[in-house]
Amino acid sequence: MSFLAGLTTDDFAQAIARLYPRGRALPRESDTTLARLNAALGDAIFGVHAEGVALLEREADPAYTVELLPDWEAEYGLPDPCTPANPTLQQRRNALLAKIAGIGGQSSAYYIAVAASLGYQISITELQPFRVGRNRMGDNLRSSAWQFVWIVNAPLTTFTRFRAGQSATGEPLATWGNAPLECVIRRIAPAHTAVHFAYHTSGTLDLDIQLDYSGID
Repeated sequence: MSFLAGLTTDDFAQAIARLYPRGRALPRESDTTLARLNAALGDAIFGVHAEGVALLEREADPAYTVELLPDWEAEYGLPDPCTPANPTLQQRRNALLAKIAGIGGQSSAYYIAVAASLGYQISITELQPFRVGRNRMGDNLRSSAWQFVWIVNAPLTTFTRFRAGQSATGEPLATWGNAPLECVIRRIAPAHTAVHFAYHTSGTLDLDIQLDYSGID
């Protein structure tokens, strides 16, 4: 691939010249009309070649694809209900990467990885019921149902900023919102669990959040 990427217009012009039979009617000098024709043909062929190299090097990587992004999305069933309205190029790529990363799992590391592919940095708190001998005096008295509750901790505001080479012309300088994170995590969360979201600012968890624990003793 490195050899193909290093080819230039002159390389293609010279390749065309080598296809001609030898003779006075087909001079090889660089200042001839034939040489200028070869240069023009080589430039046109080089454009096709450069586009092919770009397809191989850029479009084959879902993190950088542009022209083949609709094909990638169709392959992974996107857009879906978790895709934001009028998504930016980065948001579309992030949704694609999340789908690719979402191969299945129930560990904290798995959900953290899926969130990271969406552009969110999270941590997970797994709650446990109160047990004599394990908990201390003053700990919350939680029943056994709490072992199925877990909390996703995330920044209150996560920005997806405009980036040259990654964003498209006309897109906003920044987008934000936690709806994609919540939608995707709820979709892949185990059905027997209850997932809640706690948002914090300046690296400090906001403990004033209101969680709906209805149905949990």
